[in-house]
Amino acid sequence: MPTFPWKTALAAAALLSGSVYVVAAQLAPGNGPNGPNGPMSGDHRAMHQRMMQGQTGAQSGMHAQPSAAALPESSGQDAFGAIQEIVQILEADPATDWSKVNIAALRAHLIDMNEVTLHAKADVRMTDDGIVIAVTGEGRTRDAIKRMVPAHVHELASLGWNANTSELPDGVTLTVTANNAVSLAKLKALGFIGIMVQGGHHQPHHLMMAKGAFVH
Repeated sequence: MPTFPWKTALAAAALLSGSVYVVAAQLAPGNGPNGPNGPMSGDHRAMHQRMMQGQTGAQSGMHAQPSAAALPESSGQDAFGAIQEIVQILEADPATDWSKVNIAALRAHLIDMNEVTLHAKADVRMTDDGIVIAVTGEGRTRDAIKRMVPAHVHELASLGWNANTSELPDGVTLTVTANNAVSLAKLKALGFIGIMVQGGHHQPHHLMMAKGAFVH
């Protein structure tokens, strides 16, 4: 039987599959990418590189270990997260008296905060020495205003602010006058909600509410 040189066999294989040609060419003595019988053409070299990269990727995929999925830190809802934080503090404190704990009261207060922050209407009027804000709402919002705004006046007083409230049928009027520490420009810039966030009493009060030691 006649024998065919390897180049003839290689050419026949190339008709069937370009990839087979590349592999055969690589294996043939002296006929690799840099062999003495001549370099691969640009197309063949590119195909060879893609094949080698695919093999490397497949092999690395077989040995790679799946990384642990990262867990989100946000609870997804502000009030839920605030309550979760308080409960974790209570659980970590061996002195917690669970017979007095009142998480429902904390939840009710957080609802008040949501109503006052997002739904209350605040009509601002500047005076010669301060700011007058009519804070009003309906239903649940009105009730929250009447609970929260007068209570906040005590915190403002402890910070050196001159503030007071008076009743309205659908809310309260909050009056704050300027002094050496609080200028008219600052009062105007802060507005209603900026004045309401003054001080750092909310966080400790929330914990006290949850422990059953404080109610707005």
